[in-house]
Amino acid sequence: MNVELISLTKRYGGTTAVDAINLKVPSGAYCCLLGPSGCGKTTTLRMIGGHETVSSGDVVIGPHAVGDATPAERGTAMMFQSYALFPHLNCRDNVAFSLKMRGVSKAERHAKALAMLDLVQMRHLAERLPAQLSGGQQQRVALARALVTGPKVLLLDEPLSALDPFLRVRMRTELKRLQGELGLTFIHVTHSQEEAMALSDLVVVMNGGRIEQAADPRTVFERPATAFVARFIGGHNVIRLNDARIAVRADRMRLGAEAGADAVPARIVSVEYQGTSVHVGLEAEGQPAEDGALTAILSDSAYAARPLALGERVPLGWDAAAAHRLSA
Repeated sequence: MNVELISLTKRYGGTTAVDAINLKVPSGAYCCLLGPSGCGKTTTLRMIGGHETVSSGDVVIGPHAVGDATPAERGTAMMFQSYALFPHLNCRDNVAFSLKMRGVSKAERHAKALAMLDLVQMRHLAERLPAQLSGGQQQRVALARALVTGPKVLLLDEPLSALDPFLRVRMRTELKRLQGELGLTFIHVTHSQEEAMALSDLVVVMNGGRIEQAADPRTVFERPATAFVARFIGGHNVIRLNDARIAVRADRMRLGAEAGADAVPARIVSVEYQGTSVHVGLEAEGQPAEDGALTAILSDSAYAARPLALGERVPLGWDAAAAHRLSA
């Protein structure tokens, strides 16, 4: 189901948490709201789900503006960051709980709960309590509980943040698989650039309650709209040329003899070995200190052939075709 936000605003007293944002999420899309803490992404998610009142603007789900509709009336379901499983109920009864509240018969709700546990590969642990499950297993139960009511839009508030890095990658794959199989619209809040790039069809980068850029992951990475997006997404240098700013991918920077005719003098301030690559930090002549060091990513073989030392001065340039002009 489509989700559209029209001049959506949330104020807390004199503080504006979400500032008149406009966004269209197509039906069946996987959308990630991405940004640093305090940027307004979770507040936006909660307004879509009806868990937070709207100060002004509209949330439209499908053909209807949902206005003051309750969460249950919106066709949405929320998966919370904490999972919020009932500790005294087993997996089956946790998943079935919302159906019980709706008056569904015991036999029917148990059958639906077991079907959902099947979907997330947890049926064999249906009788276990949450305390007897790993973090990844608890996450699967919480996902099954969110899906059991048959929502058209699933809202996920940093669902992977409590998992260890290895399990986080596995669960990303599971989320993408489920979203594709079910054909639902997923709107997923995260502060992880890697997570957003791996999962989404639509990345929405937020900052200070506003949307800096909304596009597919490749566009956001290859053509960041603003200096904030370029820095937050990572892998880019923001470079000042006269009065303009450009973004250049760090792996397209050139050092030494390859720097080209327009190279600028630079001093090496850090060298970090990353296995397949080496990240070289540089202070370039003419670049304001507040913009921070620039980074060049070299292959491990290129660096091994010509090692660099801290404090060494080298010419620094970039591929002209790799430079992307940023908006103010």
